[in-house]
This record gives sequence, C-alpha cells and structure tokens, in this order.
Amino acid sequence: MSPSESCETLAAELGGIAQRGRAENAADLNALFDLTMKKYGRIDSVLIHVGGPPKGELLDIPEEDWDKANDMVLKPVIRMAKLVTPVMEKQGGGSIVNITTFSAFEPSLTFPTSSVYRVGVSSFTKLYSDRYGPANIRMNCLLLGFTDSLDLPQKFADMSALKRLAKAEEQAKVAAFLLSDDSSYMTGQSLRVDGGVTRHM
Repeated sequence: MSPSESCETLAAELGGIAQRGRAENAADLNALFDLTMKKYGRIDSVLIHVGGPPKGELLDIPEEDWDKANDMVLKPVIRMAKLVTPVMEKQGGGSIVNITTFSAFEPSLTFPTSSVYRVGVSSFTKLYSDRYGPANIRMNCLLLGFTDSLDLPQKFADMSALKRLAKAEEQAKVAAFLLSDDSSYMTGQSLRVDGGVTRHM
C-alpha cells in the first residue's frame, strides 16, 4: 500500500496486489486487508512501514502535529494487528514486523515526534508478543538507520560506525528474516540495524 502508483508498479513486477492508500487512514487499511483476503484467503506475514511524522522545535510543535504523529506511527500498528490477528490465530500462527527507527531508543531532537511514538510501537510489540505468543503469532520491530533510498547529506552517513548509509537491500534482508520461519524463535524484539549509529550491550 502506498498513496502513489509506485505500489501498483511494484506489485506488477512481483506478481502481487496493491492498494493505494495511507497507513494512517483506517478505511485504507481495511481495504487492503479485504483485498488480501479476497485474493489469497490467508495472511501469513505483515510488514508495516509508515511515513515520517511532523518535525520541529520540541515545544513549538503544535498539538495537532503530535496527534498526527500518533495517527501515522502507532495507530496503524494497532489497527492492523486487530485485523490480522483473528486470521493468524485460525491459521496457527504468523509474523508481523514493524519498521521503525533507531530513535525509538536513542531519542533525537531532529525527529521529536518520531522518537516519542516509535518507542510506543516497541512497547506495544512487547505486549502483543506476550498476549499472542501462545497462538504462535510473532511481532518484532526493525529499527533502521539512514538508508540510501533517501537523498541524504554525508553527515548522516558519518553518524554510522561504518561511515556509510545502509543499502535498501541490506535492510530488506533483515526484514525478510524476521518475517520468515528462519526467525521462528524471535518475538517481542526491537532489532537495531543502523550501522552502529547506536550501540548497546
């Protein structure tokens, strides 16, 4: 799903389906769910990746922008979980991966609303894993660093211990791992794949 025709182009290349829309729009999520069930009759895995929420000087960000960030970042994860969980329970399991960012655990004044609400996604992920792990439904977060799919200045590449941006393909391989049975004993985790922008024990 994407608000642009790019999702339709990609779906055609991969032999899949596409639905134009925005993750923050509940009706668009419902439409995507309905289309998927009509086409395939099942849902084994879900990758949730939303756009960047509003930015600004911390206390100058208007309340409506904080609300928008909540609608963009946290609510789509909860709404999609409500849609797919009954399906996955009947199937005997599934995997959900939420794409977020390193700033979930290393808050950045450059990305204030993102930092606040993406840690909420990690918290929800832990709660969901506790609740639905017995049903063999896994949920993890993938915390990305700066990726070459964006036109970013060198200063962002320099933040990485590797002194370069991630390749989109590198991030995709980790997402595929988390969605697949190769990670069948991983759930409730927030996995940092940021090239060492953040480091922890």
